[in-house]
Amino acid sequence: MPASTQSERKRHGQHYTPSDLAQFLAKRAAAYVPAGKKLRILDPACGDGELLLSAANILMQRGYDVAELVGLDLDEEAVNRARTRLAELDASTSLTVRDFVRVLDEGAPLGGFDLVITNPPYVRTQLLGADVSRELAARFHLKGRIDLTHAFVAIIKSLLLSDGVFALLCSNRFLSTRAGVNTRQMLSNDYCVHEVYDLGDTKLFEAAVLPAIVIAGKGNRRVPADSAIKFTRIYETLEAGAPSRGYASVLSALENKEDGRISVGRKTFTIESGVLVNGNPRDPWQLGQGRDAQWISDVLAGCWKTYGEIAKIRVGIKTTADSVFIRDDWDALPEYIHPETELLLPLITHYDTRPWRVNTTPATKVLYPYDLTAPRRRLLSLADGYPRAMEYLKSHEERLRARRYVTEGGREWYEIWVPQRPSMWAGPKIVFPDISERPQFSIDKSGAVVNGDCYWISCADLPSMDIAYLMLAVANSSFGVRFYDTVCGNKLYSGKRRWITQYVEKLPLPDPADDATRRAIELARKLCDSAIAIEMSHDILPELDALITEAFFGSQKKKVARQPDLQLSILDVALEPLEL
Repeated sequence: MPASTQSERKRHGQHYTPSDLAQFLAKRAAAYVPAGKKLRILDPACGDGELLLSAANILMQRGYDVAELVGLDLDEEAVNRARTRLAELDASTSLTVRDFVRVLDEGAPLGGFDLVITNPPYVRTQLLGADVSRELAARFHLKGRIDLTHAFVAIIKSLLLSDGVFALLCSNRFLSTRAGVNTRQMLSNDYCVHEVYDLGDTKLFEAAVLPAIVIAGKGNRRVPADSAIKFTRIYETLEAGAPSRGYASVLSALENKEDGRISVGRKTFTIESGVLVNGNPRDPWQLGQGRDAQWISDVLAGCWKTYGEIAKIRVGIKTTADSVFIRDDWDALPEYIHPETELLLPLITHYDTRPWRVNTTPATKVLYPYDLTAPRRRLLSLADGYPRAMEYLKSHEERLRARRYVTEGGREWYEIWVPQRPSMWAGPKIVFPDISERPQFSIDKSGAVVNGDCYWISCADLPSMDIAYLMLAVANSSFGVRFYDTVCGNKLYSGKRRWITQYVEKLPLPDPADDATRRAIELARKLCDSAIAIEMSHDILPELDALITEAFFGSQKKKVARQPDLQLSILDVALEPLEL
């Protein structure tokens, strides 16, 4: 069935490659295409032919003999447009309506390509469906969440000639997420990666997907063996400072090998260039600039434990019906459906977080129908003791019952999908938002509930409150930001970072017995004290930053060896399913 309308294209993940981006991808691929051959080029998701057209034009302009262009796509209308566009080229074309993921099952010959250039449809597990996802996982030996990029990367290695080139345009999520482990593993094991571009929030697509580019060859042997993989990333910056040069587009700046600040219209971007750090494909692919490897080694030498080794990092509650359970206008409701006050609990959202301590009185409240004294979820009897809350929920019964997964899980139709541990809300906890430009790790002692746009750590799980203050001191420091950017580095847009379990658990802690560490704990406790004036924090923060650096990088005689059962690299934390 054609998928040419905007809504259908979005549903099928069909975001056709803009011309300037297609040309940039083709130019980077052309730098590695072997000369002196009649070239065969494939785009396994060719759409309207933009990538094939760009690759052929760029290579022909450089004197290559392009003999055949092969394209596949499920959209018949798009394939017909591609035929028309490619007809002007002096090359044989073979465009068919065909499912590339099934190509190895169909028996028809396909292979022997000098260049495969593609932008796979970005369709995640939720849209692929459980059956298709399971089938792809079994066929290509994939684990975790599946998208079509995984399948494409797995198939293409068998279609390339021994000196063939693979030019991939895809979501940059594979660079840093657990779901991207499949792709990172295959690219590391089955390809020789030449260049990686994280194009970040450059808005080069009409889709919300942040793009990345990988240029690779077949096989994993590098010549010379110690040659580095080029890595470039570009993100919009909101920080003050004059850009170095103005450009018509971010791509023209990249083609000019620009590094540092640039301006494109009214926006300012920062381009960073270096080498790829990917010693373990289970870890994020990161930009390295030579000194980073030594810096991380020194951090490990000064590491006592990681956050993940001493803390359970939880995501906040997930109601899956926020407009019913979460409001800031409960008092506007009629009395007969105004839930009983004891069920309306303050709710910390990302709007309430800031470094060191949360807002004292969150404006938002959540209807939380659980026994707060119970260590695990225990639903209150609303019909017996809370009639107004029951009437309110009944007024939204149709919507709440539509969440069939709740009742199919043996729960009442009016329950919160993920209520977390009710009795833990009362105690002190560390709270931080899922997404923020700078770290906003704070202490909450109000007993408030934490929303699903934040994460939290119960201080009751920690060895002491001193460790809680130390965790805040490290996370909120400039050291913590550099560690995140070097080891995790999952940036989104306008410099925003994601502070989710798989990254936060890697953050290191220095020895609590170290003199600098103990002083840092004292200062962090002061910053978390609601009585301290904001003005005073400006005097404390520089000293705290210096203390955290000293705690990790002080004289080696201060360093303590990690316990034998803790010989675990920060870069090698066990993988768990990624939170939604």
